[in-house]
Amino acid sequence: MNQTTVMDWKVYASKAMQKEVLTPQEAMLVLRADDDELLPLMNAAFQVRKHYFGKKVKLNMILNAKSGLCPEDCGYCSQSIVSTAPVAKYTLLDKETLLAGAREALNRRAGTYCIVASGRGPTEKELNQVVEAVREIRDTMPLKICACLGILSDDQAVRLKEAGVHRYNHNLNTSQSHYQDITTTHTYDQRVETVDTVKRAGMSPCSGVIIGMGESDEEIVEMAFALRELDADSIPINFLNAIPGTPLEKMGRTPAKKALKVLALFRFVCPDKEIRVAGGREINLRTLQPLSLYAANSLFVGDYLTTPGQEITTDHQMIEDLGFEIELCAL
Repeated sequence: MNQTTVMDWKVYASKAMQKEVLTPQEAMLVLRADDDELLPLMNAAFQVRKHYFGKKVKLNMILNAKSGLCPEDCGYCSQSIVSTAPVAKYTLLDKETLLAGAREALNRRAGTYCIVASGRGPTEKELNQVVEAVREIRDTMPLKICACLGILSDDQAVRLKEAGVHRYNHNLNTSQSHYQDITTTHTYDQRVETVDTVKRAGMSPCSGVIIGMGESDEEIVEMAFALRELDADSIPINFLNAIPGTPLEKMGRTPAKKALKVLALFRFVCPDKEIRVAGGREINLRTLQPLSLYAANSLFVGDYLTTPGQEITTDHQMIEDLGFEIELCAL
């Protein structure tokens, strides 16, 4: 295993704060750092995070607005057509339920409310429902809205932007070289094109990854540089929650120290972007969750799409104990 020194991590932090690009070889050293170097590594990542974001933490809440019923074969997903996991299946929730979710996001002190729907992409009826709900949320609540509805056309993206959607999420999920091992019903290039569609419409692009799906360290580095190239404003880092009934059910968990090195890597490679520790943090990071916020500056509060999250009060307490501050929504 490669080892490095404390001074090397300070150099990494200095490079990141000057927006100098790491080499792929330097990036690999982060993932393969000796475990004894974990605290100096996280301290270096924190210097970058603090430089761009101070000690503020952005909170996000997901609403699973449409569950199951998805024709795609994504191996990690309990809602896909190939999954036998016993998840709820329902069509897009009505406007009042979407509005109630927004009010709950405010109760959780979340600044961003994420409306997520399963499926390849929205039908016109579904898009109309989301547009109507978003307009009312924007008129009545101080929230940023993120939508995640699958593949979009240019016209659909423009309509979401005009309704008041701030951000659109469409994850790359894994590296281009590993993609066909995870999903075959759509391509990596289609995901990239959707993010480009979002940018053209004027919405903030949100795109991230899922770590722990059998990818190599080289492919994790590939993901980090791909997202830097894509210029995603927000990068959710998910860690696989291997759900029984999905093709990846036997993958196990990412060790907590490895997960922290991944977060540090993304902070160095994408220094001024919102790095969000996302799905699977509870079962992968376990008791080391607080350390994740030394690299990440954002997290989800509450449940995920089909899996439970941590108690909201526990997340609030974690942020307070670290001496960090919840960032309020500034529209």
